[in-house]
Amino acid sequence: MIQEYLYEIIAFIVFLTAIVVYFLTIKFQQEEQDVLENINSNKKEKNVLRTIHIDTQEEKTIPASYEEEAYALNGEEEGSFGNIKNNPFEEAKEQAPIIVQPQRKRKIDVPPHGKITKSNFTEFSGAKILVAEDNVINQKVISGLLANSGIEITMANDGQVVLDILEQNNDFNLILMDAHMPRLDGFQATREIRANPRYEHIVIVALSGDIATDDRRKMKDSGMEAFLKKPLHINDLYDVFYAYTKEESQSNALVDVVRTKALNGEQGLKVCGGDDEFYKDILHEFIKNYTNSSDELLVLLERNDLISADEMLLDFIGITANIGANTMQNIALELKEAIRDTQEKSYTILLEEYKEHLALLENDIKGYIE
Repeated sequence: MIQEYLYEIIAFIVFLTAIVVYFLTIKFQQEEQDVLENINSNKKEKNVLRTIHIDTQEEKTIPASYEEEAYALNGEEEGSFGNIKNNPFEEAKEQAPIIVQPQRKRKIDVPPHGKITKSNFTEFSGAKILVAEDNVINQKVISGLLANSGIEITMANDGQVVLDILEQNNDFNLILMDAHMPRLDGFQATREIRANPRYEHIVIVALSGDIATDDRRKMKDSGMEAFLKKPLHINDLYDVFYAYTKEESQSNALVDVVRTKALNGEQGLKVCGGDDEFYKDILHEFIKNYTNSSDELLVLLERNDLISADEMLLDFIGITANIGANTMQNIALELKEAIRDTQEKSYTILLEEYKEHLALLENDIKGYIE
């Protein structure tokens, strides 16, 4: 009897098997699709965070859509990384330190000056310098020149000591660097200092008795800004301090004192070879001999003594050129030409202008020499 229904039983079993296989296939496909969606979702979130991380490192602007998407990850989505209670971008802004690297002092021009003495170095009180010098006598010379100036001096016997000091404290305005020292010379020490951005603000000035062209080139190539020849001259040392430690505003204030509207003291100092005391002596003589020159000229012109007036103006033109009183010199030149016109007597107007500018010049000279 079973044999009669054998084919029907086999067909039924095959049918059931096909149905089971079908439903299992559908189920596996659905599970596979779910897994793929889950993976894609995780990839999206990871890409967002990766983009944020890269942009933060490179200091680029983070697109608003990325920031909002990352901030929205509150743990409710599948595959999230947990609750983010605070905006990570705001936290990064608050926690990131602001690092301001000090800049190297820009060199300024040194105005003409007379003979420098030790007392002049008090202008640089508060400056901090590191002296790299292996010779004890040279150390004493520098220390003696700067004694009681208010300048803070730190001594180093060679280039390696300089690097060791800077590692602990880099608060220096200037390094006076001997080029030739044992263990580590000034050239190599300077190259290592210049390779470190922490020391970018420090000016390095070479000290050397060798002024050969090749040595000077090596100094420049290593990163030294200036050169001081040994044995050291006090005027040269002053100029280096002024050029690399004075602020621009301080420099301008000094120039204003020397160079006024009526007096170009820079020009006068050059005529006097940069000797400030000599220049002041000449200015004293000018005040003594020419303060009443406008009244004296008026008397001579009223007497019609044009020859004496011309001679007086000739002397006056020469002295004003020497002291740097250029405006006064030009007025005197015009007046000298005008007194030849005996008919119109146009010199009367120029004589009044002469008197007014002479008073201004006198006032500026007194402000400079007193």
